[in-house]
Amino acid sequence: MAISSASSSMQDMFKQRKYPFIFSLFLLLMFVTLLLISNSQKSPIFAAINFAQRTALIKSVPEFNPNSISTSTSTNLHQSDENNNTSINHESPLNNVRIDPKSSNIPLTINPEKSDTIISDELETFSYHWKLCPGPLAVDYIPCLDNWKAIKKIKSRRHMEHRERHCPVPSPRCLIPLPKGYKLPLPWPKSRDMIWYDNVPHPKLVEYKKDQNWVKKSGDYFVFPGGGTQFRDGVNHYIEFIEETFPTIQWGKSIRVLLDVGCGVASFGGYLLDKNVITMSFAPKDEHEAQIQFALERGIPATLSVIATKKLAFPDNVYDMIHCARCRVHWHADGGKPLMELNRILRPGGYFIWSATPVYKKDEGHKNVWKVMVNLTEAMCWKMVARTFFKRGRVGLVIYQKSDSSSCYENRKENIPPMCDQKKNRLNSSWYTPLDSCLLPLASSNYKWPAPWPQRLNTKPLSLSLETDAEETFNKDTRHWASLVSDVYLGGLAINWSSVRNVMDMNAGYGGFATALIDRPLWVMNVVPISGPDTLPIIFDRGLVGTYHDWCESFNTYPRTYDLLHSSFLYGNLIQRCDLVDVAVEMDRMVRPGGYILVQDTIQMIKQLGSILRSLHWSVTLHQHQFLVGKKDFWRPKDVARE
Repeated sequence: MAISSASSSMQDMFKQRKYPFIFSLFLLLMFVTLLLISNSQKSPIFAAINFAQRTALIKSVPEFNPNSISTSTSTNLHQSDENNNTSINHESPLNNVRIDPKSSNIPLTINPEKSDTIISDELETFSYHWKLCPGPLAVDYIPCLDNWKAIKKIKSRRHMEHRERHCPVPSPRCLIPLPKGYKLPLPWPKSRDMIWYDNVPHPKLVEYKKDQNWVKKSGDYFVFPGGGTQFRDGVNHYIEFIEETFPTIQWGKSIRVLLDVGCGVASFGGYLLDKNVITMSFAPKDEHEAQIQFALERGIPATLSVIATKKLAFPDNVYDMIHCARCRVHWHADGGKPLMELNRILRPGGYFIWSATPVYKKDEGHKNVWKVMVNLTEAMCWKMVARTFFKRGRVGLVIYQKSDSSSCYENRKENIPPMCDQKKNRLNSSWYTPLDSCLLPLASSNYKWPAPWPQRLNTKPLSLSLETDAEETFNKDTRHWASLVSDVYLGGLAINWSSVRNVMDMNAGYGGFATALIDRPLWVMNVVPISGPDTLPIIFDRGLVGTYHDWCESFNTYPRTYDLLHSSFLYGNLIQRCDLVDVAVEMDRMVRPGGYILVQDTIQMIKQLGSILRSLHWSVTLHQHQFLVGKKDFWRPKDVARE
């Protein structure tokens, strides 16, 4: 009867030609239907595939609502088999892995009331007969720096070419063995002053630098007294000496981001952390055995690099200060290219502290070097703002300031060194690029220094695009990461953050993830992939540090140096160029036993990556169908690969 009545009413409407009302009713029904469908789907917090798309979408994505996420629900995908996995064709690409829900290699525990489910409860399996990397040096193997076949073919080592990157092709699919007696690292801040000897069992520096107090052995520990080549009496005295020499330097205010060239065991950068200065310490992998490995084991920001024939993997005009204490770089060599590389990455108005013997020694050799440096720095429009000698530490240093005005360049008598071509596109231009023999023109005549720390962290970055909606996008990205980190990452995932010190964001975007963690006792290496938008200058403008990298290659760090690797929608584009298996092997190399990876990605990508990690005996947990938490344990395979 009711159906008949409704049918009659509809017929009357058509007879009376109430078409607007009918059309409105139709739209209302469509809206209700779409609303019901959308509510039945699990909405991702941040639907994006890479940073470029993420930046475009963030304008239309609603603010993150923590109430929409139940962080207590998760799926444990722990791999419990303690034996080597079944051998299969090693060349089998990951994209062709088979789906086998009956596989005994992949136990799955699902609570249907609480847990997310994986498409029809089916898991992709990845089996591989993993083997250890061969040779006595495998425990510290860095693929792109230890490629001896390529290094032996280098015709000249005059400019330290053998210390640069020479990546093997294909990437080796072997796992790094653990040092005998390896233990979980000591927590920060204790680790700044002492580390386990067995974790970095390299005692050569103890003897080699015993008069300079770099490092000492004490029982089961290496102890770091805070000494260095130019500060034998302790780095704190040296830092105070710099302040007294040039009071304009305001540590942790106007000076926030610093580069320490030839850093030793990074005590200078480690102690500057107390003054809210974050220092990127770098040195090559050379005869100073494991100096960067010591730095990272201590929990101090550091990376392996060298000023040789290629540019450093940093943007133009980003460092507030650069420091060199007897760093063994011949700044005047090759027409001054090494010093011009510092000029490239030093912020206009920034400072270079050169602590070295030519500053104060009067023999003919040192005087000649000093004369060349004077001529070169004047030609580069660097102003000497201080020169002094510290009797107590027997240290001489000079402080230069880079020009922040183009007038000096315009008024030079000779255009030597010449100015770089302004028309050349310089975005991501430092990756595998030869050193410049020119000076960067200033972008504008009125250069502005970033806001004082900590205000600069959330102030509009100087490098931000001039597009009308760029600042809105930047601010929305900051709010998004603040909410996600506080409401999900820190409290809702299976991560013990008290054990996390060294963190890497594998595709850092604007640095929002690192910004959200700024009050925690950790530091973040912000990596900007070279295949994506160049946001690294923005990261430095915020007072954070980072580097460029291509994740189809190995990263310049020792094994077991990071506690947590983070990525957000990184892999979708990456696997178009390289195999996800190789990326997973590299992550396994970098992460310490007991360390984590935290991945936000599509469910398909999480399934693929999770299956590889399980084959590596990582415990793997899925949260909310978009967050993968993997935890590495102490497992290593028994078999060793052939050399």
